[in-house]
Formats: sequence, C-alpha cells, structure tokens
Amino acid sequence: MRTRSAFALSALTLSALALAGCAGTGGESPSADDSALCAAAAPSGKGSEAIKVEGTTGEASTATFATPLEIKTLERTVLVEGDGEAISEDSLVAYALSAFNADTGEELGTVGYGDGLILPSAIAPESPLGQVLGCATVGSRIVATFPSSVNAPGEVYILDVLDTVDTAAWGEPQDAEPGMPTVTLDEDGMPSVTIPDAPAPEAIEISVLKQGDGEKVTAGDTTLLQYYGVNWATGEAFDSSWSRGSAYSNPGNQYVAGFVQALEGQTVGSQVLVVIPPALAYGEAGESEHQLAGQTLVFVIDILANAHAA
Repeated sequence: MRTRSAFALSALTLSALALAGCAGTGGESPSADDSALCAAAAPSGKGSEAIKVEGTTGEASTATFATPLEIKTLERTVLVEGDGEAISEDSLVAYALSAFNADTGEELGTVGYGDGLILPSAIAPESPLGQVLGCATVGSRIVATFPSSVNAPGEVYILDVLDTVDTAAWGEPQDAEPGMPTVTLDEDGMPSVTIPDAPAPEAIEISVLKQGDGEKVTAGDTTLLQYYGVNWATGEAFDSSWSRGSAYSNPGNQYVAGFVQALEGQTVGSQVLVVIPPALAYGEAGESEHQLAGQTLVFVIDILANAHAA
C-alpha cells in the first residue's frame, strides 16, 4: 500500500499513543540504569511476544501475527537491546516506527526512516510513549501492542530508538559580529542577552554563535529548537522555550519573517543570534495590535533537529 506522509502518520501515531493511556507496571530494559522511566515501562506479554518481526534495526520492518490479535492492555517487548546510552527524562529521543492494524495485519505505514523523520521528543514517564520506550538504550528495537479504543482498532508498533539529541546547540563556537548583543550561556546552555548601548539597527542582523555540522534548514521545514527572545528597547526577555522547560517546533516554521530568515540555510547543531527590526517582526507601531509592534526583537536560536516537508 502507499505509505502515508510523515506528518499524517506521526499525528496518527501520537494520537494512538495518547489514547492508550495505560499505566506502566515494570518491564524495564535489563542493561539500562534504574530510573522513573525504567519503572514506567509497560510489561511484556502474550500479545507483544506473539509478533514476529523481520528487518534490520534502523530500517523499516515488517510484522506478522495471527489476526485478529486480541490485545487487552498495553504491552511491550524489547526485541533488540541497543548498545548506546540509555534514555533519560532529560533526553530528546529520535525514534522511528512501523505501524500495523491488529485486526487485519495491514501495514498502516512507516515514519521516522529516511526522509520521513520524526522530530525528537522529550520522553516523560507518565506518557504512553514513555511507557513504550521506558529507559531503553539507543539502538534498541521494541514491539508494542495497543488495545482498541472507541476511535480506533488495536494496533501494533515496531519502534527503533535511533539516537538522543542535546537540548542545547552543540556546534563549534564562533565569534559574534561586531555591535551585536552579548550572549552568555549557563551550564545547561540557557542564554542571557545583554543589549549594547546603541540604537537598534534598521536592518536585520544575523550572527552564527555556534556552527553545527548537521543538515541545512530549508523553506517549509519544521525545526526543533530552543529560543530566547529579548526586546532591544528594554533588554527584557519576553518569551523563551527555556522557561517552559522544553524545546519547541511549529509546523512549517511559521514564525515572523525575520525569525524564518534567521533559520533558513542554517545547520542543525547551530546557535544563531538575530536582531529583527519591526518590519520583519510584528510591524511598526500602529500597524498591528500585537504588544511587540514597533519593537526591535533579539532572538538566540538553538537548532536541535529538522524535518523536511513531506
């Protein structure tokens, strides 16, 4: 069958995981360190152990099983124990999956492999995804069985833990352009910004503070990032992903024009400093009702991962 688009299947997958909502009851990965994620991992059982999986870890797989597969509760079985680091609650986890209808055995599609990358996710113990992945190690392959709901039949997922991603930019430090605001990082990578004692520039200014070696962001992509926004006039922060405790993405990178201009062409792993005049932000004073209309904005952007448009 034709594979669904990455974003469609990703939405389907996250919806199914959210609907599962089952409490974990053990089943931790044997080589991983003890943690809340280990304790949250769903148990192995007859349903997950009945799935025969073919294919190499890191590539799309096939699953065969007797249909209809009776699934009473969320179960997960670790098929391959990876030799990478264990997932922690602080991890951003890159994973991929193949999905199957438990009633018919039909393949619903795959996502996370090749061009259909899923952006890395934070894994919380109380989340269904946390109950599936637990504290598995990078390189692991896990089969999970989800019971049916009012909105969907039971489903089978084969998940591969591909990697973990830092929560701050990791690229090679670069010298900032003269006259730009000064950026200072704390031990976790969270920035603070000092505005120079000078008038705001009239044109956009962009400076790469860390040069990453990952793929380039292109128009229409969706980028996982951290950002810290400061008003040039007051020197005060007005918005920050750091303050909310999680990285952020907006489908299609739908931001103000200056923010988009600062992202496109940059590489994953980079940290970018941008000064955005009102015309490329929220307009001049009186042109919009936004509270930042007429203001020059400063952003520090950490580019953590990127997914191309489907």
